[in-house]
Amino acid sequence: MNRDIEIAQQATLQDIGAIAAKLGVPEGSLERYGHHKAKLPLSLIDAEKARQSNLILVTAISPTPAGEGKTTVSIGLSQGLQKIGKKTVVVLREPSLGPVFGIKGGAAGGGQSQVLPMEDINLHFTGDFSAIEKAHNLLAALIDNNIQSKQNNLGIDPRTVLWKRVMDMNDRALRQVIVGLGGTGNGLPRETGFDITAASEIMAILCLCENRTDLKTRLGNIFVGFTYDRKPVYARDLGAQGAMAALLKDAIKPNLVQALEGVPAILHGGPFANIAQGTNSVMATRMGLSLADYAVTEAGFGADLGAEKFLDIKCQSAGLSPKAAVLVATIRALKYHGGISLDDLKHPNPEAVKKGLPNLEKHLENLQQFGLPVVVAINRFVYDSEEELAAVEAACAQKGVKVARSDGWAHGGEGTRALAEAVVELAESGNTQFKPMYEWGMPVKEKIKAIATKIYGAADVAYSREAERDLRRIRKLELEGLPVCIAKTQKSLSDDPKLTGRPKGFTLHIRGIEIAAGAGFLVPLSGNMMRMPGLPAAPAALNIDIDDEGVISGLF
Repeated sequence: MNRDIEIAQQATLQDIGAIAAKLGVPEGSLERYGHHKAKLPLSLIDAEKARQSNLILVTAISPTPAGEGKTTVSIGLSQGLQKIGKKTVVVLREPSLGPVFGIKGGAAGGGQSQVLPMEDINLHFTGDFSAIEKAHNLLAALIDNNIQSKQNNLGIDPRTVLWKRVMDMNDRALRQVIVGLGGTGNGLPRETGFDITAASEIMAILCLCENRTDLKTRLGNIFVGFTYDRKPVYARDLGAQGAMAALLKDAIKPNLVQALEGVPAILHGGPFANIAQGTNSVMATRMGLSLADYAVTEAGFGADLGAEKFLDIKCQSAGLSPKAAVLVATIRALKYHGGISLDDLKHPNPEAVKKGLPNLEKHLENLQQFGLPVVVAINRFVYDSEEELAAVEAACAQKGVKVARSDGWAHGGEGTRALAEAVVELAESGNTQFKPMYEWGMPVKEKIKAIATKIYGAADVAYSREAERDLRRIRKLELEGLPVCIAKTQKSLSDDPKLTGRPKGFTLHIRGIEIAAGAGFLVPLSGNMMRMPGLPAAPAALNIDIDDEGVISGLF
């Protein structure tokens, strides 16, 4: 980012007390982390007020590898809503260090639609990810300690232990490891591995729990493995839930920061949508709805992933119902789905845009299947041509769908005024008829098939031998009534990242199904989806530096 622009933006930072006052939160309720960050106490959540407020979901079409700016649009929309006089808060996820140092870079918006202080948010922030990582790895240590111990030994069969360790970094070398080497004093050797912290079940639990009591119950429900006599072992059997919850005593509280133009922003939790549920915490969303009339939130990656999981898992679990949805599209993504290579996306090509429109149309259909009124937000880039933009607008008009250009990156709230007005019109129309894609009580295969055929557009679902074994285990543990959180590539509606556009007639392949009993869902693993990403050949970390005055560069 240009240093002059960065300095100008930092100069707009208000004391967090002034931001809290906009929401009616007194200074005495804040738990400050300096001048510009604070934790919000859970006592501020007002269930009745939350039910009366307007929840707006921002999602997107299938993205290019760089992402399509959902967070930027979410922030821009909140700025636009404030411009037209609505009491608004934007409720987002916290960034993971994996993408920050990997491909995408920072995840706090951009240009004139970003949350501040960006350096803090993109790096360690208030320590929530660290606390989640420590709580997760504490359970891992307790498991190995119990296997090693001669006292209070549960008889855990180490071959059945499913609980890995986590780290908030992209590191492919840790996907498969062996622990316990070096002799009898170091434990029993066994195979395990690492997931990225955003994929931790602790992250999912934190983002779905209702309060501290629910948090401890969910932590205790984590499925660990089996004993030698085939009895299931849960974290509560190890007595782990109390200490784990203690590590999360501050992480459970949502974080208050600000967007440019002084818009209040609540950031909390950060699960990925391609390997987890892809949305911020229930408590943060309820907090936003309690403190403002409009709460704008985003769900990761495309509507086939983030939005589906937001609606089928989070909303069903917490009793939430969005009043409207915003579907973010970019000209570059449409050209990508129209067959254009990544290197050529900046060149005008209206015909490629038209060829990529079926991807947009499918995501529109998906949101409409949930009974949500939708507005398409074209997130503008400087190299978009008028002819390309007009092609998208014409396609939306033909389908009777509202569309607005989003210029938040360049102009902040003024650039999203039209989008904000369209959202308010939809939200206040009373036309929302939200309904889930499936009932939780359906058989697991039927739930997966409903998502695969109705949302992805698959013709069929195929299960590996391992997946069939996992299904038998799920039935034995009486966990069939849990919803499903499918781990799938974000690059395609299918499980093959090379099938761009709107693929049809394909088969979704399920190679295994993991149990997240604490979080309260099952995780079918589709294709070759990894839960520990790797760094690219030229990671974003190579551009990040800090000078003698402590000023960080290259993070954006």
